[in-house]
Amino acid sequence: MGSIVAFSYGILGYVVFFLTFLYSVGFVGNILVPKHIDSGEEGPLAIAFVINLLLLSIFALQHTVMARPKFKATWTKIIPEPVERSTYVWLSSFALILMFAFWKPMPGIVWDVSGTIFGTALQILFWVGWLIVLTSTFMIDHFDLFGLRQVYLNLKQRKFNHRGFQKLFFYKIVRHPIMSGFIIAFWATPTMTIGHLLFAVVTTIYIYIAVKHFEEKDLVDVIGADYIDYQKEVGMLIPGVGKK
Repeated sequence: MGSIVAFSYGILGYVVFFLTFLYSVGFVGNILVPKHIDSGEEGPLAIAFVINLLLLSIFALQHTVMARPKFKATWTKIIPEPVERSTYVWLSSFALILMFAFWKPMPGIVWDVSGTIFGTALQILFWVGWLIVLTSTFMIDHFDLFGLRQVYLNLKQRKFNHRGFQKLFFYKIVRHPIMSGFIIAFWATPTMTIGHLLFAVVTTIYIYIAVKHFEEKDLVDVIGADYIDYQKEVGMLIPGVGKK
């Protein structure tokens, strides 16, 4: 019975994540969603800045702390190991939903090239970025990344093992194509407002720090010499840039 509950928990968490991911596209791109990055009731710029920075920090802290091996080792003493990743996905989704709900618009225009060839190019690049994000998850193990494989194997009473280190497609160009895709999607907009700029700057800084100072160290610890060689061969977020 417990494995069925765990499986249901994982499936529902994935559905919530995927809907949140789709909303993220609309939120950043001002497309089809009831509340996007530039909508909502305007208020004092300083208050909006503080609130938005706090919301971004909540997501960054949750996303970084819960992904660390030491935290996982402690966390799995509290919750069952098969649902550890699903719980991470649930909480990441909640952190994003919190940001969508309480984000304050900062509508001052930084640039506006909508209706021009540059605006069209940026709009295309926006979709390319999101496509890179989604397809890159399948180049490692999409269902492992979002906790489905763990709860499925638990349901079948089979032991979970991590996949071996692989370098497929985008991973032969950059070491973290999912993060590269996010950066492209966040910056590629025909109309850049102050609020959107704050979002793009903070998330880019967070991605760089999290990848360089946390994720890369964890991967070296887990994978070892193969990953060290990989760091020498392939750029971190930009092709050819960030080799060691």
